[in-house]
Amino acid sequence: MLAMALSLGSAIALGLARFSYALLLPPMRLDLTWTFAQAGAMNTANAFGYLLGALAFSRLSMHVASRTLFVAGCVLTAALMAASGATVDTDALLALRVATGIGSALIFVSGGVLAARLASMSPRDAGLLIGLYYGGTGWGIVISSIVVPLTVLPVMHGWRFAWLALAAACAAFSGLAVWAASRIETARAHPAARHGANASSGVPVQRRRFALVLAGYGCFGIGYIGYMTFIVALLRNAGMSAGVVSGFYVLLGVATVVSARMWSGLLDRMHGGQALAILNALLAAATVIPAMLAHPLAAFVSGMLFGATFLSAVASTTAFVRHNLPASQWPRGINAFTIVFALGQIVGPVVIGRVSDSVGLTRGLVYSALVLAAGALLARCQKPLYKQDSE
Repeated sequence: MLAMALSLGSAIALGLARFSYALLLPPMRLDLTWTFAQAGAMNTANAFGYLLGALAFSRLSMHVASRTLFVAGCVLTAALMAASGATVDTDALLALRVATGIGSALIFVSGGVLAARLASMSPRDAGLLIGLYYGGTGWGIVISSIVVPLTVLPVMHGWRFAWLALAAACAAFSGLAVWAASRIETARAHPAARHGANASSGVPVQRRRFALVLAGYGCFGIGYIGYMTFIVALLRNAGMSAGVVSGFYVLLGVATVVSARMWSGLLDRMHGGQALAILNALLAAATVIPAMLAHPLAAFVSGMLFGATFLSAVASTTAFVRHNLPASQWPRGINAFTIVFALGQIVGPVVIGRVSDSVGLTRGLVYSALVLAAGALLARCQKPLYKQDSE
């Protein structure tokens, strides 16, 4: 129950605050006469804010409780989503996307730390609990896929009402998520503190020791965000109806929610970069399918496979930290992956957007798939940092 409630934080941070933009991009681009590069810049601005939030978390977490940062992120994100519905100025929207990214990062990183603590209270279900937290993003995607089509009204700047509806959803989800964060912070039990470094927690683990999996995760950040930013535009350009596009997004969200149970065993067994390698490879396949086949069935297969894997790739990094670092270094380790993730997301929308403007959205997705494949190869080379005790 706590994991499910906490997962509404990831639903806010990514599902509502970020991935809903893919559904809003077509009407906003048409109304505001943006190029694909300009449209991608909105997600780049959001990712830049996410990077700022991750960097701020690394400092704030030394003095402020994770629960407090989680609550602050929820409040900030809901308010900023509402503000995004109050303007049609591109520069103002860019600034709001940056600020929203900061709030999202505070939620997502502090929530990841809280999820790792919750997992430490029940080591036998650790992979499932971590997966449930990140899989909560799917609830945000499902709600977005229902709310956005219903609230983009056929009036001038009608997309603004969708932002307000999404803000209301953020506020509603915040209540349960904050309750769960408070319960976990109060417990503050670390029965699995021996993980990874086996209690040798005095010396910080150097990031160069897990540079390969960090690099693989950076490739994930570039590749996945290219897909999530432009897939709806690709499907609409291919002539697919609004019903097909909404159905695709609902399927993607549902697959994300159920993915936690699918990959929990993998996250428990794999202590190196192998889990991320497998998931990156599957994401590369999911990304290239709609680029090769412009058919609703191909889109649904792609969405189901992508949804079933992409947040588990994020969960795999928290599992790596939990397996390889002592509990005292979990915030630092999770934040290292978050910073790399944010950098990838800054690069991805601009690069894929420029490619799409030059040679088409199809080629842009092919480039995304190639980056994901490279990330799989890098992560595959990452070994565990320590010999693991049997659990």
